Amino acid sequence: MGIVTFKVENRDKSVKELEIPDDMSLSLMEALKASEYNILATCGGMALCATCHVQVMEGLEKLPIKNEDELDMLDTLPDAMHDSRLACQIRINSLIEGAYFRILGPEHE
Repeated sequence: MGIVTFKVENRDKSVKELEIPDDMSLSLMEALKASEYNILATCGGMALCATCHVQVMEGLEKLPIKNEDELDMLDTLPDAMHDSRLACQIRINSLIEGAYFRILGPEHE
């Protein structure tokens, strides 16, 4: 088992470094929720709602390319950028070591 370390910027601009085990097959969305970030994640990680929208500030080039479902959902967002991703579609593994993500999706009520 390894530990993957990456940074997360919350909506209030605070930045924390997270250390997440890479042996649990977690998505970034699941890791953020487990770390008590306020992520709506309405669809539960199926790339159907875009409420786990993040911006990849560092490390975008190391991530796997977006699949069709993710591209389709990002196309529905007025604030999506070239470095936008759905946190539910990013797996916690060595590829995100040192990455920096900014949470953009809506907050859970």
